[in-house]
Amino acid sequence: MAWTCAQIPPLQGRTALVTGANSGLGLETARALAAQGATVLLACRSRAKAEQTRAQLAAEGLAGLETLELNLADLASVRSAAAQVTARANGLDLLINNAGVMAPPLQRSAQGLELQLAVNHLGHFALTQALLPLLEQRPGARVVHVSSGAAYFGRIAFDDLQAERRYDPWGAYGQSKLANVMTALELQRRLEQRGSAVQSLVAHPGLARTNLQPTSVAARGSRLEALAYRLMDPLFQSAAMGALPQLFAATAPEAQAGVFYGPGGPANLKGHPKPCRMPPAALDAAACARLWEMSAAAVNLQT
Repeated sequence: MAWTCAQIPPLQGRTALVTGANSGLGLETARALAAQGATVLLACRSRAKAEQTRAQLAAEGLAGLETLELNLADLASVRSAAAQVTARANGLDLLINNAGVMAPPLQRSAQGLELQLAVNHLGHFALTQALLPLLEQRPGARVVHVSSGAAYFGRIAFDDLQAERRYDPWGAYGQSKLANVMTALELQRRLEQRGSAVQSLVAHPGLARTNLQPTSVAARGSRLEALAYRLMDPLFQSAAMGALPQLFAATAPEAQAGVFYGPGGPANLKGHPKPCRMPPAALDAAACARLWEMSAAAVNLQT
């Protein structure tokens, strides 16, 4: 039977943090979790976006919504957000690392890191490490890393991780999304080594209509890319459908670490959640460990 939001178990008494909760997959994820009774921390780049999202969901009759300002492109903001959550939350059950940027022109984060790697991977890496003590307090806690089908084509440029010599927007995007998968697997290995019950899972949405596509087109001014998206439109599914794999990973009792969840339709582009082929590059445990150490150094984290 196809898995839908109707199968999400009751979440009363559980707390979830969703990054990028103001639009697209994040908004649909926050909506579904709140509908089942979870307290949801709406982590957004600006307080205004978070408050607007809370008002929107409250108008739909949803409760238990809290706001959190989180700019993943600034590690100081990540540290501040994590400290706020730690101060006000009595444990954390779900961390959904959902926010992302896609294929902009070369930009740097507040710390001078390549923007896509900074937002899609390193900001979430730092946030996860800071919130692990809260997750450890709750039985059944999970971290869900939201990747993309672009992970299959990604390559980690270990010799030029921050695009200091060469930058390709789509290559950098693929790198960041492969990094999500590799980090999910490496975090699970490390959690198991220390006897932690927290689970690290990973999912991707297939082709889902979100604000990533128009934002990417606008940022790069690519008419060819805009035409490609129009021609591909029949292949896309809604953001609500695209959010199902990460919701499955976050809430389904049968969801497991070490599995790449995505749409179950042809080429895993659309459809209901199913296990998908793991990107081959992510199966290199030594490479995952190397990326982890480089990521820790980039965010000044002791491992």
